[in-house]
Amino acid sequence: MSDITTDSAGRVTVTLIGAVADVRLNRPEKRNALDPAMFEALVVTGERLKSQPGVRAVVLSGAGPDFCAGLDFASFQAMRAGMRLSATAQLPSADGPAKATGQRAAYVWAEVPVPVIAALRGNTLGGGLQIALGADIRIVTPDARLSVFEVAWGLIPDMTGTQLLPELVGRDVAKELTYTARIVSGEEAVRIGLATRTDPDPLAAALAMAKEIAGRSPHAIRAAKRLLNLAGRTDLASGFAAEQEEIRALIGSPNQVEAVTARLEKRDPSFDEI
Repeated sequence: MSDITTDSAGRVTVTLIGAVADVRLNRPEKRNALDPAMFEALVVTGERLKSQPGVRAVVLSGAGPDFCAGLDFASFQAMRAGMRLSATAQLPSADGPAKATGQRAAYVWAEVPVPVIAALRGNTLGGGLQIALGADIRIVTPDARLSVFEVAWGLIPDMTGTQLLPELVGRDVAKELTYTARIVSGEEAVRIGLATRTDPDPLAAALAMAKEIAGRSPHAIRAAKRLLNLAGRTDLASGFAAEQEEIRALIGSPNQVEAVTARLEKRDPSFDEI
């Protein structure tokens, strides 16, 4: 087990547990609310994990009783004067579709090439929910509180939420959640597709799932994430072609051969790292 330092303010901590990166928003006294330092730490951490050697899965959670309650009060107070504090964050250059600070803090988790599992408890509101939308899988406590809360502050979801939320819950439910800012429980979140499943201890469940994923061929897992992220975002012909390109690269490759061999020999596989 080892730690990775990603920001001087300590807003985000990263602990490597074998091939799993345990990433935690670390501002529990403020319900892990988002300030410029938190935005910066999230982006820098995600960017670093894109190329971190040996990482095969990521678990994203919050220190303390909450995942993230959204923007902090200082940010809302600054908005009254027309200021946008998130724009003051010092970030590395962007090469993906997300350009604004908040968008990058959320979408960087979709860009991490390995699976990202979010463990949600307590409040996951506004910007906090949009960050969770960047994960591949969301495990929540039954009594967690989730909300597209921006309209309550006279705002709209601007951290990729308007584009990613309809993919999960459908356009009409996304509109209902956005227009009303109502809070849904973890149980309802699963029913409507906003979360994957409930667990009384989502962090333990997420770490266990991440460990299982980390035991699979890293080439196959990364290929699967690339393809599944294409679904619904490209035409079928392009999606089918990408599928065949990925399978051609996998068949007969060292890790694919090792997966078959280990299974036939009834032993744990030993995969080459990417």
